[in-house]
Parts: sequence; C-alpha cells; structure tokens
Amino acid sequence: MAEPKNEDFLDDIDAAEAEELADEFAEIDDEAMELDELRAERDQLKDRFMRALADAENSRKRGDRARRDAEQYGGSKLARDMLPVYDNMKRALDSVSDDQKAASAALIEGIELTMRALLGVFSKHGIQNVAPQVGDRFDPQMHEAMFEAPVPGTRAGDIIQVAAEGFMLHDRLLRPAQVGVSSTPAS
Repeated sequence: MAEPKNEDFLDDIDAAEAEELADEFAEIDDEAMELDELRAERDQLKDRFMRALADAENSRKRGDRARRDAEQYGGSKLARDMLPVYDNMKRALDSVSDDQKAASAALIEGIELTMRALLGVFSKHGIQNVAPQVGDRFDPQMHEAMFEAPVPGTRAGDIIQVAAEGFMLHDRLLRPAQVGVSSTPAS
C-alpha cells in the first residue's frame, strides 16, 4: 500500500491564505474607513460652501436693496427741509388780493413761476402732494390731527380744516397733512 500523504503543507497554505485574506480585509476596512472619513469631510465642506454661497447672495441682495433705498430716499432730509419753503410761498400766493395782483403783476408772476419750478423739482424727485379736502375722512396714516372740534352737520372723524398739506416721497410719508377733525358725536 501507499504511504499516507503528508498534508501539513496544505494546512500551511490554508493558514497563509487565511492570513493574507485577513490582511486584505483589514486593508479594505482601513480603506473603507478612510473613504467614509473623506466622504464626511466632503459633505461638511460642501455644506460650508453652500452656506457661504447663500450668504454671499443674501449680502448682494441686501446691498442692492440698500442702494435702491439710498437712491430713492437719500434726499429725504433735504426734501423735508424744503417743505416750509413751499408752505411759505403757498401762503404768500394765497394772501395776495386782486388789487395787489393788478399793482404787482410781475412780482406775483415771478412768485408763481418759482412755485411751479419748486413743484417741478418735487415731482422730478418723487415728492407728491397729499392735499385732503374738507369733508374727507381722517386717515391717521396720512394725516395729523391738530385739533378736534364739534361742527354741526359733520360726522366724527371728518376733516373740517386743512392747516398744512402733507407730502409723500415715493411710497413713504415725508410729512403728514395737518388737519382739524370733527368730534361731533353720533346722534
């Protein structure tokens, strides 16, 4: 009979293959862990990049809005300071009698032309007149009540006198119209 074969060298090969396979799995595990770490770092950097991009876009929009506001409303202090000039010129023109118009026609015409020029500048820069009429309803967003008085034939909250006109700068109130308001109780 034949002698039994010595299979010890096969056990050594199996052990070597198992060890090599374990090393490969360890390398794969190390590579997988490193890959997971790189993916996490990539995701974190991507998130930071997206946030920075959004912040830059928001800053651009804020800057555009601030620029538009400065263009539209930057002259509001000057416009507010010019309103008394308008008021005084209007009072001067309203106080001129027919006799004075005949005697000083050129002077009155010059004041009227100056008033038209001032209104033209106001219009050019987006300043509109808020001129309520007697009988209109009081609007606290547009009017300032200077006094209240009971006036027969009116309802409470009706405008009974206009003391000074108001002005808007584009869509913002520059100065409210100053009015007197009826306080007649409902009967």
